[in-house]
Amino acid sequence: MDLQLGNARVLVTGGGSNIGRGIVHGFAREGARIVISDIDGPQAEKVRGEALELGAAAVEVASGDLTLDGVAQEAVDRAVHHWGGLDVLVNNAGWSVPGFIAEDTDRAKWQRTIEINLYTAIAATQAAIPAMRDAGRGAIVFIASDAAFGQIRQGIYGATKAGLIALARTTAREHGRHGVRSNVVCPGLVIPDGPDAVGPSSLWAVGQDAVFDEKQIDFLRKDIPLRRLTHAEDIANAVVWVSSDSAARQVTGQVFSVSGGYTMP
Repeated sequence: MDLQLGNARVLVTGGGSNIGRGIVHGFAREGARIVISDIDGPQAEKVRGEALELGAAAVEVASGDLTLDGVAQEAVDRAVHHWGGLDVLVNNAGWSVPGFIAEDTDRAKWQRTIEINLYTAIAATQAAIPAMRDAGRGAIVFIASDAAFGQIRQGIYGATKAGLIALARTTAREHGRHGVRSNVVCPGLVIPDGPDAVGPSSLWAVGQDAVFDEKQIDFLRKDIPLRRLTHAEDIANAVVWVSSDSAARQVTGQVFSVSGGYTMP
């Protein structure tokens, strides 16, 4: 199927590491023009080179902390300035440190989790809507998580991801009349596919065992109907498809779990 995303103007937040990197690669293979927004400039530049090798028509890097005022607008403006508009926004920026709800009492960590996972998506969405509304079309994809439905050691993180689902569906209802589609992809656990897949600011930079050790991963795998973990490419394939107006033009306000069946929303 031709997804007709060649030269599409795409912004991926958190596009430098792991899932975001995989999403950038997915759009690059379609020949899109991509803005990579990431707090880690050097890692984003590395992914920029990878995307160009994979076939991206053009790639810009918008380095900055999306939790700060104006940074999301600057990222959107990069696409509008260079290419005259924005067709796709992927709200992927995210962060988490697992912890049991009774023990996860660091209020500063709660605030940072909310700022990165929820506030950045609000800011980027608000920045993107005017350009999409003026064009009469656009696709917004929110990267939530299976933790949005309630998972052990993911209480604060999951709450922010559940908030993304409400935000996405509200956006779909409010801006469908402007031709803007808004959907959610919920990844299962995605382990980086190697050292090049993350930068030093990634939550995975502390080492895999500090996030999920092998015992925890094996326990999780047993509850997955397909008995395999999700890869960044799996998420990218879903995001690219739902971003395509030719393939998914009647799809909006929907939630897709890409987890091997671990959750079935």
